[in-house]
Amino acid sequence: MSSEYSLSDLLERLYQNQFVLEAALMELTLLSEKQGLTDVGDNVRGALWVMGENAGHIKQGLAKLRGKDL
Repeated sequence: MSSEYSLSDLLERLYQNQFVLEAALMELTLLSEKQGLTDVGDNVRGALWVMGENAGHIKQGLAKLRGKDL
């Protein structure tokens, strides 16, 4: 049973969830900016930038765990 949930599989799903959350946050950001809440939009875009930066590190770590060539 433990082989069904390897560390690399777990991290891959977390990585995928991150992209889904980024997309949802961007939709909410666009809606709030359309309503004139530019400060909210700026704050969320800053958070999304950090998520994007972290995604690159996660992707590299996953590749190393899976033994792939970067």
